[in-house]
Amino acid sequence: MKEGSRGVGPRPVPSSAAVSSRMSRQASRDTGPEMAIRRLLHATGHRYRLHRKVPGMARRTIDIAFPGPKVAVFVDGCFWHGCPQHATQPGANKDWWRRKLDKNIDRDRETTERLSAEGWTVLRFWEHESPEAVARRVAVAVELKKANGQKGATNDGGE
Repeated sequence: MKEGSRGVGPRPVPSSAAVSSRMSRQASRDTGPEMAIRRLLHATGHRYRLHRKVPGMARRTIDIAFPGPKVAVFVDGCFWHGCPQHATQPGANKDWWRRKLDKNIDRDRETTERLSAEGWTVLRFWEHESPEAVARRVAVAVELKKANGQKGATNDGGE
């Protein structure tokens, strides 16, 4: 067994070569849903930064960041982040995957709490949400923070 994935124990042997190949191709950034949202935001004149580091938290980045008004946008994958509608449980290596996915969810919560404490508005969306609806909500949050002089933080997540 190979070394584990960020504290969840030794990485198990893949159940098949096909599964291993498919999982290794999973994008962790610049996913289709994220790209669609970014295109819509850019088309409406909203400028942002990509993959900005979360202050004080190693190896954590904001998918789409608006540093001036302090709005952080995350586009979470249903499998990796535990979507209540679409998350699935792998059949092989169940215990290892449960620990891995639970750790992802805990890390998301911790990241949201840290950013909120630092005055960021944190918006979390699921990959299955409409890019148009997400882009509208992000634009509203950015404009609201700009209008309010960037004061106050809220957590407004996905559905």
